[in-house]
Amino acid sequence: MKAYALLGGPTDLWPQNIQAQFRQAQAQGDLIIGVDRGSLFLEELGIIPDLVVGDFDSLQKKDLAQIENSVADIRYSNPVKDWTDTELMLQTAFRDYAIQNLTIFGATGGRIDHFLTNLWMILNPAIRSFASRLTFIDQQNLIKFFNPGRHTVTKKEIYPYIGFASLTSIRDFNIIGARYKLKNYSGDYPRVFASNEFLTGHEQFEISFAKGMIAAIYSKDVDRFHNLS
Repeated sequence: MKAYALLGGPTDLWPQNIQAQFRQAQAQGDLIIGVDRGSLFLEELGIIPDLVVGDFDSLQKKDLAQIENSVADIRYSNPVKDWTDTELMLQTAFRDYAIQNLTIFGATGGRIDHFLTNLWMILNPAIRSFASRLTFIDQQNLIKFFNPGRHTVTKKEIYPYIGFASLTSIRDFNIIGARYKLKNYSGDYPRVFASNEFLTGHEQFEISFAKGMIAAIYSKDVDRFHNLS
């Protein structure tokens, strides 16, 4: 089963077709998840989630009551806790629902501490085993995560650029068959290899590394003047 989750990040950073994506996922029988305020956002989009997780301390009582009246599976968290609502959601989705992969919206932008929490949670040993099955999407970016090994990276048409960020120390990182190649890079601190591209006429290239974790960041530019019109 596939799953799609909406967090409480800024709505202006959502992809323009987010409502259509959730409706299509729901029609296909995929699991729809709301995390805290993201649960209310889904209902405002006309999507009733299957599962919601959160302490809901950012919601008014009437909004929480609306969610409680419509959602079948509600997992309440304590506002004072070591795990974030998103971390609790990941464990619930992968362990209780046995999902195959999870696409997350609303995880980026807004407060930097919230974004970094969502990014660095991937390194939590309890979450890391799920990392390769996670995708973050916002208005400009799609982020996937890789553990050590040799991996095929596939082109996604709406993203002309792809960068790689080492989230930990890495060993023997190689980029093979892209516009900009890299051979046997090792480093002890996080580093970004930005603005790479697929070769003309090629839909794939490969990366490999022996140790660490790497985020692949597909990206595109946004026409700010167009968005303001």
